[in-house]
Amino acid sequence: MEFLRDLKTHTVNSGGYRKIFETCEELSEPLPATVTGRIPSFLKGSLLRLGPGLFEVGDEPFYHLFDGQALMHKFDFKNGQVTYYRKFVRTDAYVRAITEKRVVITEFGTFAYPDPCKNIFSRFFSYFKGVEVTDNCLVNVYPVGEDFYAVTETNYITKVNPDTLETLKKVDMCNYININGVTAHPHIESDGTVYNIGNCMGKGATLAYNIVRIPPTQKDKSDPIEKSKVVVQFPSAERFKPSYVHSFGMSENYFVFVETPVKINLLKFLSAWSIRGSNYMDCFESNEGQGTLFHIAKKDPGEYIDLKFKGAPIGMFHHINTYEDQGFIVFDLCAWKGFEFVYNYLWLANLRANWEEVKKAAMMAPQPEVRRYVIPLDVHKEEQGKNLVSLPYTTATAVMHADGMIWLEPEVLFSGPRQAFEFPQINYNRYGGKNYTYTYGLGLNHFIPDRICKLNVKTKETWVWQEPDSYPSEPLFVQTPDGIDEDDGVLLTIVAAPGSQRPAYLLILNAKDLSEVARAEVECNIPVTFHGMYKS
Repeated sequence: MEFLRDLKTHTVNSGGYRKIFETCEELSEPLPATVTGRIPSFLKGSLLRLGPGLFEVGDEPFYHLFDGQALMHKFDFKNGQVTYYRKFVRTDAYVRAITEKRVVITEFGTFAYPDPCKNIFSRFFSYFKGVEVTDNCLVNVYPVGEDFYAVTETNYITKVNPDTLETLKKVDMCNYININGVTAHPHIESDGTVYNIGNCMGKGATLAYNIVRIPPTQKDKSDPIEKSKVVVQFPSAERFKPSYVHSFGMSENYFVFVETPVKINLLKFLSAWSIRGSNYMDCFESNEGQGTLFHIAKKDPGEYIDLKFKGAPIGMFHHINTYEDQGFIVFDLCAWKGFEFVYNYLWLANLRANWEEVKKAAMMAPQPEVRRYVIPLDVHKEEQGKNLVSLPYTTATAVMHADGMIWLEPEVLFSGPRQAFEFPQINYNRYGGKNYTYTYGLGLNHFIPDRICKLNVKTKETWVWQEPDSYPSEPLFVQTPDGIDEDDGVLLTIVAAPGSQRPAYLLILNAKDLSEVARAEVECNIPVTFHGMYKS
């Protein structure tokens, strides 16, 4: 452990992490990678990743980590060889920015001013038209039927060709379902059915959250998105202030929705922000008194279960896994303690600061923790004041109060000061929604990604891969075809190593012990990526 602690100081002190927040150019053709080690023969597909690749337009910078324009990356595996290719997604936000050489559509933390060339009257009126919602799909890519979509968290998703990385078309989900936006973290069943969540206007202009179901590939070859349906609706704690939703939990028979105290003030969003020159970040606020509300619903047929579950305030982006066991729903997630919005710490100026400043800012931020919560499904027979959780393997509790509210206390699965286990992945194909043992994650050291981690959620044992001045991305699990154990497989991650002769590489790790299997190095920088998928 001493060795690792030592390594942590080397890893980030050199400031090489700034390189992952720098603009890069797309490639005109795939680059061959230099392979060391041996690429497993079962890797025959593509690793697809998304993230920001353009951090300024002309002399106008983007200010927040989630503002840079969407760049799609692809590592292809063929006969033990690897190539790397990347292309900007031709969203409206990107095309118009490049054409006009300025920020045209307001992003998460960057406001787009009206065209300075227009006269004062047309500028004035453009303030009142409301702000165009961005289609900058820099967060994730996932399949719908036989198609693939690059996505962010608005109502727009962008159909892409996963082979050529060409942009095919922009799709507005509002045309098909009552939704204001959908998350970049859907759940996908083995038959291809896609479930997602987003907030919406419910009955009597009140807010709610809808779970949406997109069916699998249609026999008549029609677009599955056209057959999207709302399965179930969760109520909102506040009428005009939905909670920020980044992901949700799904077991075999239930949905879990965590309503955190981080809110979007819709009235600000709909009116003042276009006049005042604000951005999405200005519309977030915290309801310090709310705590965290946990909602559950039956999946098929969709039915909201009207029980009140509550816990201490947390911020939350990523669910790890959710499963049912002996009348309980167990769900694990990457939590941030308290009610403050973690995105407040992800301004690019913060992330590009020198290491001492990065550390100082992170000391003020919420503390990360991997947590397990347990919800009892049958609470009618039990008395108040007693722990309703009888599962022998967890210390998580659920206690009913006199008003019928059930207070949840979590079991902490992993915690280290300013060390986050984030961007979690599991053996999803086999263990998504089922009782599982292992999760893999990206280790954030004061918000800088500097290691890959594995966590045994049953024993809390951890494994770490780390190298000096190396900045990996979310690890994706690919199972060995004839694998028997849950962790029989490899992890794929993209590592930026700015000081090396070849400054980036695809790293393949053995999922059992995080030992290196192979790496494929390329002679170009690769900026930060958020999420992606392995397409076999």
